[in-house]
This record gives sequence, structure tokens and C-alpha cells, in this order.
Amino acid sequence: MNQIKTAALLSVLSALLISVSYLLIGGVGGAITGIVLAAVTNLGAWYFSDQIALASYGAGAVSYGEAPELHDMVQSLCDRAALPMPQIYIIPTDSANAFATGRDPQHAAVAVTRGIMEILTPDELEAVLAHELSHIANRDTLTQAVAATIAGAISFIAQMAFWLAPGRRDNGTNWLLVLLTYLVAPLAATVIQLGISRTREFEADAGAARLTRNPRALAKALQRLDSNAKQLPLDGNPAFAPLLIINPFRGDFLAKLFSTHPSTEDRIAHLLQLEKGELG
Repeated sequence: MNQIKTAALLSVLSALLISVSYLLIGGVGGAITGIVLAAVTNLGAWYFSDQIALASYGAGAVSYGEAPELHDMVQSLCDRAALPMPQIYIIPTDSANAFATGRDPQHAAVAVTRGIMEILTPDELEAVLAHELSHIANRDTLTQAVAATIAGAISFIAQMAFWLAPGRRDNGTNWLLVLLTYLVAPLAATVIQLGISRTREFEADAGAARLTRNPRALAKALQRLDSNAKQLPLDGNPAFAPLLIINPFRGDFLAKLFSTHPSTEDRIAHLLQLEKGELG
């Protein structure tokens, strides 16, 4: 099912990229440009998704000597999950969050913020890391990173076309179409990302619960992280928000309406239900 969702998501996003190029760049040439961009973006995201996401949040690699407890915790979880050890990164910010990225388990990375290591207890941090390793095991990391990269390309083309449009003197320019595409295309790309993002968060939560046998630890962690995000939202490209364990932006009306994550309350309720004996 994950492979079907992945193929569907990438196909729709790629089609949107081609359509935006056709409308804003113009005609067959624009469509060809969109096809080339879609191919290059997919290929580039496939091989460089981890570097793109890590750079977006300013993450830096840390050695065992720099963070031995963090490395040991991840290694222990990997041994239990039969996963190869990912590279470990730390994001130098007090905002508390974490994410995993990489095209497959053999080329994966786990990044945590400085803030998350300061506010969580060891069992809560372990639960968060188990959540991220579940994403790696399910190959959600590739899907989310590729989707974010294509969504970013769509937004870039729309913005570029909008700001360059006044310089185009041909009478054939449909200014209303340019404006609508500028406004709608990035929103449509985000909505498409939401199609699988929420479901995969629930799946990763359940995977963490099974791996640690401690659903309540992740429930407590999510509660702390949600509170922290409201006070210290994480700066970064919104296109990569689906990678993070908690929505990094303030919970206003629009943020909730187009959230990349299920509500924290729903996730906690699901975990507590698993604690009652429904773990597989």
C-alpha cells in the first residue's frame, strides 16, 4: 500500500508541476520544461533528499564522541528493529523537534534539535527516535522528501512567473491566470502532500509503540513537543514540515486547516488506545 501511495503522490505532484509550467511559462515549451523539471526534481530528490532536508534546517552531523548517549540510544533501537545505523544530526535551536530522511534504510539520517534533547526524558526521547526509525523502515522518508522537493519547485516556478510577469509585454499574457496560478499552485501542492502525511504519522506512532513497548512515553513526548512548538516554532522551509514529528508552526486557524500532521490530541488518544492492549 505504501508503494501505491508513493507512486500516486509523485505522479500527481509531477503532473501539477508540468501543468504549472505549461500555464505560466507557456505552451508546449512550458510543458516540456515542466517534464524536464519533474524528471530532474524526482531524480535529484531520490539521491539527495537527505542533504536537502538537513540543509533546510541547518542540521550538522555529530560523531559518537560528540553525542554518545544519543548514538547509543539510536543504535539500541536499530538493533531491535533490524535496521542499519543512520547518520545522526543535531539542529542548533531551542525549538524541540526531530525528523528522519533518506532514500532508503541504508542511506538514512535522523536529526534532532538541541531543544528536544533538553526537554524530554530519556524514555520520551527514545520514543521519538523510535518514531523516526519507523518512518525509515516504512520508507516514508523518501516519499516525504521527494514530495517536499517537488512542492518547493512548484512554489518556486509560480513565484518566479508572478514576479517576471510584469516584464512580459506580449498581449497574450493572461494576468488573471498568472495570479490565480501563483496563489493556487503552492496551495494545491501542499494539499496533495497532506493526502498521505497524516496517515503515515499514525503508522509511525504505532511503529514506535511496538518498538519501545511504551506508547505512553511517546504520548507524553508529543504533549511536550506540541506545547514547545506553540512557544518556539521551528524556522525552516514549510515544504519540509511533513518530515518533522510535530507541526513546527503556530496553531492558528489556517495552520490547523492545512496541517501536515494529525492533531496531537488524536495521536495521543491513538497511543493510549494501543497501551490498553492493542499492540500487535
